[in-house]
Amino acid sequence: MEKPLILVTNDDGITAPGLRNLIGLMKELGEVVVVAPDSPQSGMGHAITVDNTLYSSRVIVDKEKGAPDEFSCSGTPADCVKLALREILNRRPDIVVSGINHGSNASINVIYSGTMSAAIEAGIEGIPAIGFSLCDYSWNADFTGAHEAIKKIVKEALQQGIPKGTVLNVNIPKTNGKTPRGIKICRQARANWKEQFDKRRSPTGKEYYWLTGEFELLDKGEDTDEHALKNGYISVVPTQFDLTAHHAIQQLNNWSLNEQE
Repeated sequence: MEKPLILVTNDDGITAPGLRNLIGLMKELGEVVVVAPDSPQSGMGHAITVDNTLYSSRVIVDKEKGAPDEFSCSGTPADCVKLALREILNRRPDIVVSGINHGSNASINVIYSGTMSAAIEAGIEGIPAIGFSLCDYSWNADFTGAHEAIKKIVKEALQQGIPKGTVLNVNIPKTNGKTPRGIKICRQARANWKEQFDKRRSPTGKEYYWLTGEFELLDKGEDTDEHALKNGYISVVPTQFDLTAHHAIQQLNNWSLNEQE
């Protein structure tokens, strides 16, 4: 039987340690092709390149025998998936995995995440997709504790499928190489960023701003991704890309929008 084709991408760039870890794990599960940004694209959300040229080239990062085909892309994570599906792959992938991101994409962070936007782009195309993130921003973060859980989640997704119209947002607690306590299916916690701009002045006297912020958890529920992570569990949140607020439709239908004044 033909091995499953696994497209691997990320937002931290093609040389990021998190990506290299994910590639190694996926090689155990199927045929891997990598299409990732040629430079860090964190916080890009679902941006795509529409007003500039897009470049891609085959690269050799891993020189070991059996290394997967790898391509760098000058665009965003969403661009990487689009380009892979339309120009690079010779068949439709069985699954798209994005990450492993250096830093959390739990709660409200999913809105800004390039990692998750790559997964969502695949989901829009009807391809099962998962975004993986480790709650450790260090470039030298230890991903090893989550290796078996990541393989288990991808195996289940390949065998069982992912519910239509959703992708999985998987966040892994910082365990410094130790195995997390388990895996919990969660909902996205309500939270926000209390943001400020640090106003500064360049050596030439020009004013500029540096975004700073503090994460504010507004949710005390025990079924959330933030609660799972705080207690040492991997969180798995089924995330939909239909942004319709279905619960609000009836209320808006009560507005007098079609009445003549």
